[in-house]
Amino acid sequence: MRPEAEDVEVDLFIRAMQLRHGYDFSQYARASFKRRVLGLVQNFELPSVCDLIGKMLRDDGIVPGLVAGLSVPVSDMFRNPWVFQSLREDVFPVLASYPHINVWQAGCANGQEVYSLAILLEEAGLYDRTQIYATDFNDAALAQAAEGIFSVRDARTYSENYVAAGGTASLSDYYHSRYDFIKMDERLKRNITFANHNLVADGVFCEAHLILCRNVLIYFTDVLQNHVLGLFRDSLARSGFLCLGTKESIDFAPAARDLVPVNARARIYRLATRAP
Repeated sequence: MRPEAEDVEVDLFIRAMQLRHGYDFSQYARASFKRRVLGLVQNFELPSVCDLIGKMLRDDGIVPGLVAGLSVPVSDMFRNPWVFQSLREDVFPVLASYPHINVWQAGCANGQEVYSLAILLEEAGLYDRTQIYATDFNDAALAQAAEGIFSVRDARTYSENYVAAGGTASLSDYYHSRYDFIKMDERLKRNITFANHNLVADGVFCEAHLILCRNVLIYFTDVLQNHVLGLFRDSLARSGFLCLGTKESIDFAPAARDLVPVNARARIYRLATRAP
């Protein structure tokens, strides 16, 4: 099929998903989104995107699989360790001044970064007064995140990242290993709430002292990026912190006028306080 015809079919798929199931992908970066749609066509062993549309319209049962295939739940524990080190050194001392701390991990994927954050908060003596809200629109990813089970083959990388992030113990103290998997210790889950939240369609989730949303905005158009940044800005408590992915920039966005860099390399910002 000619690329132009495929583009039309992808547009129809986006419209059908919105009308039939309420998922709006119209402001996702088109090239990467099209690749994921074509990947779903192959996974379902269908001839074309139009056939995928027909199947989606007739069978509600495939929608969770479609949503899972259209999202990008890829992460590591302590990914970019210097970011977590900056959180520990530049952000946690400020959070320590609050009697209760709300953290929103938006786009939590399979949960590796949620547990990374919980571990460092535990080591900083802040976790008992912290509530982490871990959200995603992909229910399959949320279920895996809540289980806290990951492949043992990644444990060495996770451990190296943990040390580089300033971890003060051994990462193995926080998980149990069996067969080909590691399972995060249940005590890390005590202050984590996993919930479905769609950054495209849903509003403010909570008032947060710290919001992390790393390497999600890169899959959105500029218009949607600005919308989501505005959502984060409106969700931050006074002088709250926002941490984005290291490949993401907020320079273009009107919402960025209210955010002051704390660590530009780590993409950590703070909500500017305004004179009364």
